[in-house]
Amino acid sequence: MIRDLQFVVAAVESGARLDRWLTLRCPSVARTQAEAAIAASTVAVNGQRVAKGYKLVAGDTVTVFQCLEKSDLAIVPDVTLPLSIVYADAHLLACDKPAGMPVHPLRAGETGTLANALLARHPELAGIGGNPLFPALVHRLDADTSGLVLAARSAAAYTVLRQLFQTRQVHKEYLALVHGRVERSGRLEHELAHNPAQPGQIIVVTARNHAKIRRPMHAVTEFEVAERFGDYTLLRVVIKTGVTHQIRCQLAAIGHAIFGDRLYGAADADPLGLRRHFLHAARLALAHPITEVKLNLEAPLPTELAEIGARLRRRVAQP
Repeated sequence: MIRDLQFVVAAVESGARLDRWLTLRCPSVARTQAEAAIAASTVAVNGQRVAKGYKLVAGDTVTVFQCLEKSDLAIVPDVTLPLSIVYADAHLLACDKPAGMPVHPLRAGETGTLANALLARHPELAGIGGNPLFPALVHRLDADTSGLVLAARSAAAYTVLRQLFQTRQVHKEYLALVHGRVERSGRLEHELAHNPAQPGQIIVVTARNHAKIRRPMHAVTEFEVAERFGDYTLLRVVIKTGVTHQIRCQLAAIGHAIFGDRLYGAADADPLGLRRHFLHAARLALAHPITEVKLNLEAPLPTELAEIGARLRRRVAQP
């Protein structure tokens, strides 16, 4: 971390944006770190707080009271965190992430994530990929969604895996318990967007709200019935795209919110003791990034979800 440094702007630097100039004067600082320091008022120009886009003038005095550097973004390994590996070879790891665990930190120093657990056992992963807070990992799951997450063990595997996900060559299958009786298989195709009225929530773009929407994302989800439990249905869900919360949002939009998912309207009167939503990344099928051999990776339902299914079966079986 940089602390208590002072610079004088040279004539040739006149007109430069403050955030950009700071990364040039301090190459160890990333643009986002410079912006964060300026926003936090730990960088001042002539003793005054200014915006990140402030145009510097020759002779300006820039004081950096405190600013994180790229090296500060290193993930803290934590061997006490659980880590379940369902597949491993020299190029690839497949983890079965528990619910309640984020995939990676959002800021320096954050712990309790899958990335913290991975780097404690595999420190070599830290140098793979371009984001030090998202090392080696090639996709994400919501914190309360359990199941399969892939990590590359080599730079070559990372590049291929990212391409496979981006070009939709990975079969991604989930198990979801939803409210209501679903009668048949279906395909959902929507434009989704971040809800401007509720941060953290995704909504379907409609004729009514489209004027307020920025950057809609196309989402395609297919589902079929795996099992019925009276007023609940267990679905096998395949996503063709990778939009944030797409399964949760799209199923709720057709009246079948996921059990336990209060963000998308599942106000369960009888949650059966479940403290998460019933969504599990159960299967990934893809070509191996190096050998091209077809991989079929599976993670069984965690105990808490399997128990919900067993309890619902007993309910239905009662006379």
